[in-house]
Amino acid sequence: METEGRGGAHDLDLRPAREVVDAVVGGHVSVVAAVEGAAAEIARLADEAAARLARGGRVVYAGAGSAGRIAALDASEWGPTYCVPDETVTAIVAGDGLPPGCAEEAAAEDDAEGAAKAVEAFALGEDDVVIAVTASGTTPFALGALEEAKRAGAFTAAVVCGHGSPAARAADLAIETPVGPEVVSGSTRLKAGTAQKLVLNAFSTATMVRRGRTYGDLMAGMRVANAKLRGRAARVLVEATGVSEREAAGAMDAAGGELDVALVMVRAGVNADDARAALKGSGGAIRQAADNVAAKW
Repeated sequence: METEGRGGAHDLDLRPAREVVDAVVGGHVSVVAAVEGAAAEIARLADEAAARLARGGRVVYAGAGSAGRIAALDASEWGPTYCVPDETVTAIVAGDGLPPGCAEEAAAEDDAEGAAKAVEAFALGEDDVVIAVTASGTTPFALGALEEAKRAGAFTAAVVCGHGSPAARAADLAIETPVGPEVVSGSTRLKAGTAQKLVLNAFSTATMVRRGRTYGDLMAGMRVANAKLRGRAARVLVEATGVSEREAAGAMDAAGGELDVALVMVRAGVNADDARAALKGSGGAIRQAADNVAAKW
């Protein structure tokens, strides 16, 4: 397996800390290029997911170890960043509930049957997307999830860090980012983990931008849940509409703290109920909702 190769630092344990750090950091230079090489496939996955989400579908990540935790991290950010309902995007992680990194969690990587049962519990259909994240592309847990997802008729993708793996062959779409051997051979939380994080960052961002959950580059669809985010929401309104900070605060109060509602209210000159109706009619697409209601009135 490409992820199990050796990178040539055979005397790594004899080197001073600075040289080890340089080897780890310098080894990441090729990661961005590897991910850029898969940009077309990442974009296709985003388009597939956006279309299925518009029809009420879901996105389910599956993975084990570092790959599973990276997938879970990405899944956890859709709600806060874009106000996606919690049940719409989730992650199935091998050994979920066990202490991260423990022996039992590592053993769960081999549980293909457990992965299949976890996927089966979602009662998936053709509008759903299952994404297996596995550096080697051979992880039994990821393969079990893919097999069950395909049986259920879901669209499947594999995010892998090598060429021609079993996971890539099993999925409808393969996103392959061959980053080469790690500084510590087989430690795929390093370059492979960075590549996986970049792929999922790009995928989830592109999907939600396509769904209209930003306003330009502004985080206009975010969930406003604390003081920092209330301040950010006010700044977004000011940037997007040109109103004063005081007017932005008033709009947020009138919208019940819902930033997308407040933005449509201000842009279209309507009340909160009309703004919510417009957002419902646009499937949550913020700019489309503002344009539609403005044209109506």
